[in-house]
Amino acid sequence: MRIEAWPMHGPLNSKEIFQKFIESMKKTGDSVVVDKETEGDVAVIWSVLWLGRMRNYKQIWQRYRQADKPVIVVEVGGLRRNKSFKIGINGVNRRADFANQIVDDKRWHLFQHQLKPWKQRGQTIILLGQHHASEQWAGMPDMRKWFETQIQEIRKHTDRPIQVRPHPRNPIGFDVRKYANVSFKNPIMDASTVDDTDFKNTLQDAWAVVNHSSNPAMESVINGIPVFVSESSLCYDVGNHSLANINNPEMPDRQAWTNKLSYTEWFQDEIEAGIPWARIKKRLEEKYIK
Repeated sequence: MRIEAWPMHGPLNSKEIFQKFIESMKKTGDSVVVDKETEGDVAVIWSVLWLGRMRNYKQIWQRYRQADKPVIVVEVGGLRRNKSFKIGINGVNRRADFANQIVDDKRWHLFQHQLKPWKQRGQTIILLGQHHASEQWAGMPDMRKWFETQIQEIRKHTDRPIQVRPHPRNPIGFDVRKYANVSFKNPIMDASTVDDTDFKNTLQDAWAVVNHSSNPAMESVINGIPVFVSESSLCYDVGNHSLANINNPEMPDRQAWTNKLSYTEWFQDEIEAGIPWARIKKRLEEKYIK
């Protein structure tokens, strides 16, 4: 397999993990060209957030996807932030292929999460924005327009308090004064961590979380908060899909979901051992490499 890998455009916290992944690919005898355009069968990039130095990944993504060739995306995970890393084909959310068609229950405990019972109390509906520069938001409206649309749809069914919360790296102004019982809160960064926020505190009084497709929806489900998400979300299988049900959200069993989710993210020692690459390589050969 001919692989075009681009660690040079990744953020500083990507360097070690990206290198470990490259080494794991070389160990299987595959040809890996680093930081150089070539006629590869597959490209490897870090994230689909076209921001800062990572915006250089967009043209690599487009070059391969327009040629109907796969792109492996490595990214900081959402289950153990900066300790586990997503590795998927053609994306980072439910649109991606994580080679997790066959899974078991043997990995979930590694992430040290205890599923909390579904919460049937709480008051506030949390409306979560995302970063407009991410491929996850491709084809979506302006963030303010999306907030407005969600508020209007929620108000058809309930007068519960709504808190609008933008992405921590995509601060925007949003005038909530024209809406009754709607507040706006910028995330507060947790100085004791690399990039965590006060989101977990926000969940204490949450009735439900409304989100398109980003990681906080996973944290919500793990903490027993019902979510309303799009088909692009990794929480789609345990989420709600119509705001008409905002007062009576579904709360399905989450065991199969955690099993599958646990095979979307990997720890450094597993990456170094070549475990995720073995699964991804097999999937590429089965479905994507022509």
